[in-house]
Amino acid sequence: MSRIGRKPVPLPSGVQVNIGESEVTVKGSKGQLAQRIPGPITVAQEDGTLVVRRASDAPDDRALHGLIRSLLANMVTGVTTGFTKVLVITGVGYRAAKDGNNLRLTVGYSHPVDIPAPEGITFNVPAPTRIEVSGINKELVGEVAAKIRSARPPEPYLGKGIRYENEVIRRKAGKAGKVGGK
Repeated sequence: MSRIGRKPVPLPSGVQVNIGESEVTVKGSKGQLAQRIPGPITVAQEDGTLVVRRASDAPDDRALHGLIRSLLANMVTGVTTGFTKVLVITGVGYRAAKDGNNLRLTVGYSHPVDIPAPEGITFNVPAPTRIEVSGINKELVGEVAAKIRSARPPEPYLGKGIRYENEVIRRKAGKAGKVGGK
């Protein structure tokens, strides 16, 4: 049995769960999320927790068991506290600014890069070199953060670009000819 799938998902107070035939809807103070449940997986609400069970020990069913449990746990966390990804911009003249609901990046191109905020995502720019992407859907927050990072990924020689807050960039030495002085 899956160690992750076996763990029940605790439901904090104020979270409402509606378990349908093939869909689970979670509603909390920050919003509402829904997830389709595949056939061999069943979800039940017992004693203030969500319990995920599978029909058989087939490899596909085992894989879905832990996945669905993790998705439901992320939904419960999302509607109660939400998710945030922080990106840091490094480079001379590189900066970000909020333009309405959109994000405007100046990252070394001849034009600014505009990134629209999808529904359910909010951008916060506390400093010109720091971007916070927030929302209740963990998958969407990560996808939008990856899209912002792809506008100018960090390069290994000077470290310029957009990176995640705790991301470590492996730096390269550069040209060896400059060191020798020939």
